[in-house]
Amino acid sequence: MAVLDADDPLAVAVTAAIRSGDVPALRKLLSAHPGIAASWIRREGEAAGTRSLLHIATDWPGHLPAGPEVIGVLVAAGADPGARFVGAHRETPLHWAASNDDIAAIDALLAAGADIEADGAVIGGGTPLADARGFGQWRAARRLLEHGARTTLRDEAALGLLDRVRARVTAQPPPAADDLDGAFWDACHGGQQATARLLLERGASLDRVGYDGMTPLDIAVAVAADDVVAWLRGQGARTGAGAEP
Repeated sequence: MAVLDADDPLAVAVTAAIRSGDVPALRKLLSAHPGIAASWIRREGEAAGTRSLLHIATDWPGHLPAGPEVIGVLVAAGADPGARFVGAHRETPLHWAASNDDIAAIDALLAAGADIEADGAVIGGGTPLADARGFGQWRAARRLLEHGARTTLRDEAALGLLDRVRARVTAQPPPAADDLDGAFWDACHGGQQATARLLLERGASLDRVGYDGMTPLDIAVAVAADDVVAWLRGQGARTGAGAEP
């Protein structure tokens, strides 16, 4: 595969066309440089790593002008929708679209053949759905569900899929304690009081510290899930300063 440095003039030009949604300019570059759609761009320093052109098309903050058309043009010219970032993680473009809550890009990538169950997320090495859930990108998470994404207990808790959660916690053997605790934290992150209540009844820890030192109460406050905050306080929940390690 061809790897271009980020400051190479061709890399600069193709990145600008992708990020601005300039489809005519992008088509011209792809025509003038056969094979460039399958090339990679290497960046040093901040946000170092090597990314495909589809990663460029789904990079933060997402929602780029003409994003779905750009994705389609790149794939038609040979870009791989399953390409992996090379660096601190190995996410696909679909992981990035999910992390940015970019519904249009998700649809375009899946239409182009992206693997909805690809692993490698920065959230536990999981699928694009794990990234959407971990970053609180609920529109993306629900769109992935509509496309048939498989769910874990944590996904189900965060999205309020009460029947699925109930089926898991009443199965034999039941979920491990760590899984219950993680799912409870995610239910509070997602503002899902019903699933949080069920998980607490099944033995989840009320105050287990999760991401960034936050307890379930902390994360519910952070996302302004006021009904969950009130319920947690009624249960005696604590903030991180006084909670379990």
